[in-house]
Amino acid sequence: MRNGGRIAAAIDVLSDVLTRHQPVKSAARDWGKRARYAGAKDRAWVSGLVLDALRKKNSIAHAMSDDSPRGLILGALAHAWGWNIREIDAAMDEEHAPSKLTLQERERLVMAPDPTAPPHVQGDYPEWLAPHLARIFAEEAVVEAQAMAVRADVDLRVNTLKVDAEKAAAPLKSAKAEPSKLLHNAYHIPARDPSQREASLESIPAYSKGWVEVQDAGSQIAAAAANAQSGEQVLDYCAGGGGKTLALAAQMQGKGQIFAYDIDGRRLSALIPRLKRSGAHNVQLVHPSEPTQLEDLTGQMDLVFVDAPCTGTGTWRRRPDAKWRLKPGQLAKRQQEQTDILTKASAFVKPGGRLVYATCSFLMEEDEDRVSEFISGHPEFSEEDAAEAAIASGLLTDEGAAMVRNFRGPSGSVRLTPRRAETDGFFFAVLRKA
Repeated sequence: MRNGGRIAAAIDVLSDVLTRHQPVKSAARDWGKRARYAGAKDRAWVSGLVLDALRKKNSIAHAMSDDSPRGLILGALAHAWGWNIREIDAAMDEEHAPSKLTLQERERLVMAPDPTAPPHVQGDYPEWLAPHLARIFAEEAVVEAQAMAVRADVDLRVNTLKVDAEKAAAPLKSAKAEPSKLLHNAYHIPARDPSQREASLESIPAYSKGWVEVQDAGSQIAAAAANAQSGEQVLDYCAGGGGKTLALAAQMQGKGQIFAYDIDGRRLSALIPRLKRSGAHNVQLVHPSEPTQLEDLTGQMDLVFVDAPCTGTGTWRRRPDAKWRLKPGQLAKRQQEQTDILTKASAFVKPGGRLVYATCSFLMEEDEDRVSEFISGHPEFSEEDAAEAAIASGLLTDEGAAMVRNFRGPSGSVRLTPRRAETDGFFFAVLRKA
């Protein structure tokens, strides 16, 4: 496909996302089925442009004075991809391209960003979230949000059940992976140009052998704060696809027992092939259809890890379409779910055990507020220093240790953001039962 046809396709895909409220992945897949002639590079180009238009939706719409799919896609070419007016003109002259630029579009495409635009426009976030961001980030809300409106890097966790970080290095060279600055047993792949196709990690032998798992560095650090020990009894209460379960299993070096539970049995089932690939033999799935399995664990766990369902604001770089679907009612619903989950999960912690609460959200309403509310109703739990807990795991580099200490809150919890840590947005707190 030539660029003109790709631009037209991106407008179609974005129209489906905005009008039919489809996730980008689904809309792009549907377009791919209609456009059998499109190759892998074409699909990557179209998806990359749509995602960048969504990452910077507010600022592009403001710059273009047009929030239509066409206006956002053309604006993304200029304001996100850095195309000049000649390049855009040339593409619009090609066969299968959209109609040529209007005079207003030409004028808007060359205008500089407006420094007087409202914060939610400059920061590219929903306007109703402005007080929530101001509460946590104060005068830095815009720059923190801007760091969430760029393409995310990829992080890999080395599976130490099978290999060490040094041995994993050679087979990861083809993916241009470099050692993580924050974690000893991790590698980092910088984000590529959005018009380029991402390397398929599944095709790397190290992945199929179970040597590495894709896991954001922030998620790895949150798991490190659990500091799971060999021989412990551990419950991953909201296991989902099992990323934290596998990280905890590696910490425990196959000794002790991990119980992986999730209310969604289908998500839990997705962990089975990952377990086989990882070589983790001390993990037992607790299916929601067998409640007595879970009840038998009451008061028996050294560690309960709760990666709570949340609004996912910390993953905006990867899922920019979710940013615009988020509504106030969903935030309120998540808060109630988090309160209920914390209470239920705490029942499995034995005296002297610990409860780790984590979210991929930067909102205090889902983070500090939930922990504070829980402790006020459960005085047998007290909050510990989550930064020192992560450091004690031995998984963090000196730079990683300094970073978590720097972003430790007054109560001991830690908040990571793309701007602060170059990770997804994560919050984690460690609570100890008396």
